[in-house]
Amino acid sequence: MLKAAIILMLLATVVSLFSGLFFLVKDDGRSNRLVKALTLRVGLAVITLGLVAWGFYSGQLVSQAPW
Repeated sequence: MLKAAIILMLLATVVSLFSGLFFLVKDDGRSNRLVKALTLRVGLAVITLGLVAWGFYSGQLVSQAPW
C-alpha cells in the first residue's frame, strides 16, 4: 500500500511539473498559476520524501543493495 502511495505521489509530481511548464509557456506572466503549480510540486515532493522516510523507518521499505 505504501509503495502505491509513493508511486501515486511521484506521478502527481510529474503532472504538476508539466502543468508548470505549460503555464510558463502559455501564460506570458499574466497570472500566478505558475507559482501555484511550483508550490504544489514542492509540497508533493516533501510528502513523497516523508513517505519514503516513513517506509524505511517502519520497515515496509528495505534496501536490497549488497553493500
